[in-house]
Parts: sequence; C-alpha cells; structure tokens
Amino acid sequence: MEKTENLLVQQLKDSKTSQQAFRELVSQYKERLYWHIRNIVKDHDDAHDVLQNTFIKIFRNIDQFKGDSKLFSWMYRIATNESITFLNKKSKRLQISSDDLQDAIINNLESDVYFEGSEIQLKLQKAIASLPQKQQQVFNMKYFEELKYREIADILETSEGALKASYHIAVKKIEEFLKTN
Repeated sequence: MEKTENLLVQQLKDSKTSQQAFRELVSQYKERLYWHIRNIVKDHDDAHDVLQNTFIKIFRNIDQFKGDSKLFSWMYRIATNESITFLNKKSKRLQISSDDLQDAIINNLESDVYFEGSEIQLKLQKAIASLPQKQQQVFNMKYFEELKYREIADILETSEGALKASYHIAVKKIEEFLKTN
C-alpha cells in the first residue's frame, strides 16, 4: 500500500478523522467507481444507486480492510459485488432471468439520454452483454478501464493467467458477435 493510501485508511478508521477522510475518499474515487459500476449495470440512475450503496458499505466495513491488497482493489471488489447483487435483485423483482435483464438493459441504452455512444458502441455493448458475467467484468476492466491484469486479479481474486485466457476468449466472442450482427 502506498503511504498516502495507508494514511487515508488510518484516518478512515479513526473516529475523529473518519468523516473528513471519507469525504476525501469519495472525492478521489467516485468517478472511477461510477464508471466501473456503470459498465456492469449500464443504467445511469442504477449506477448512482449502486455507487451510494458501495460507499456506504466501504464506510461501514473499513475496519475489516486488512491492507492485504490496495484500498482501490478492495473498493472495486465491493463495487463489483454490489453491482452483481443489484442486478440479481432487479431480475428477481422483475421476475425475469439474468439474461433477459441484460437484454432489456441493452435495449434501454438506445433511449438512455446519458448514453452518448454511436451505433457501433451500442453494438459493442450488445456483444459484451452476450458474454458470461465473469468475461464481461474482465473485458470491461481491461478494455474500458485499462486496468492491468495484476490489478484485475486483485479485484476478482483470481490468477493473472486465468484472466488473460478469459479476456482472450471474450475478445474472440465479441469479434464473432460483431461479424454476425
């Protein structure tokens, strides 16, 4: 862990400095976490809801952060889990399968005022949505967020080799999807 990250964690864990440290944490990470969550849930409003839940969970559980990984990796793991939990709850609430929910989310992107993508970007999002969840996560973190395999391995708690294979397979599937659609 970096020195500044160490200090921030200490301040977050200290009741006298936790409020100010938390504001700093939110300021420092909200945009990156928002886009990470948005890549998973796709919808702007849903991403904001999940982001708030993520920060609440981070604040409530900071004492359980042991420093075995970077604070950033730990927060991304929470954001990833919160996003998946949100999507699972949403599919249950709507009484549809996860795949049907993915299809609905992608179809809604076309009318989403916050989605500024072109037709090819929409096709790419449809291709990504056709992947299994783990491959979607790996592809999004590597392609859009430009994270290193080492960072993704920390976040998803898996090996770099498995990630490289997963990313390669995801790219092939996306290429195939784009050729046939």
